[in-house]
Amino acid sequence: MNASDAVRPVIGLTTYLQQAQTGVWDVRASFLPAIYFEGVGMAGGIPVLVPPQPAGDPIAHRVLDGLDGLIITGGRDVDPAAYGGHRHRATDVPDADSRTRDAFELALLRAALRRGVPVLGICRGAQVLNVALGGTLHQHLPEVVGHTRHQQGNAVFTTSAISTVAGTKVAALVGAATDAQCYHHQAVDRLGDGLIVSASDADGVIEAVEMDPARYPQHWVVAVQWHPEERLDDLRLFAGLVGAAATYATEKVSV
Repeated sequence: MNASDAVRPVIGLTTYLQQAQTGVWDVRASFLPAIYFEGVGMAGGIPVLVPPQPAGDPIAHRVLDGLDGLIITGGRDVDPAAYGGHRHRATDVPDADSRTRDAFELALLRAALRRGVPVLGICRGAQVLNVALGGTLHQHLPEVVGHTRHQQGNAVFTTSAISTVAGTKVAALVGAATDAQCYHHQAVDRLGDGLIVSASDADGVIEAVEMDPARYPQHWVVAVQWHPEERLDDLRLFAGLVGAAATYATEKVSV
């Protein structure tokens, strides 16, 4: 176990909000694939699902009162209006539910950063982090790199060779290189304020970012463009978050 028995930190995971079918029901639902919270549990954390909701800063802070760490999960494309862009034809069409999720996750992230809550962003989560800090996104990678290998479609993940940047948290967790499960047609373009690149692939696509330790030495904020939950035989990223969250929980109790 990566968190001590005495401190099993509570990790909030954001969820989808969209129409979903189960049995005879076809309803709007908040949900998340089980592999996300299974990864947290296997790494020693206590997973808690956090649904999108209309929320400003006070509600975001109240939610974070009960959490020791936060995962911003995968999902639909971020509304380009959130970073001053115009929607590409290949970008998901935003609707009321997706805008609610965007706004809620941006509020949660900004509040988490102010409080020093440890954060792991996964796929869309890396993009939300970048946008929250004033960055922009490539809306359709095939037009940037000339191929569709990052997202081949039909829910089939592709394996990309990722190279990390020496001295970063990502490098400390996964080593100089790793194979990653990818399913994304968007990625970080202009880097958000306070972020550094911690991994990229052979095409030069940014595959991981984190808070600059020179500016934010106390922050544990890491975001990867790939899907570590697809490989639960490798819990290193989840374990990194859970370990940081356990430290945060201990410090929070001692204050």
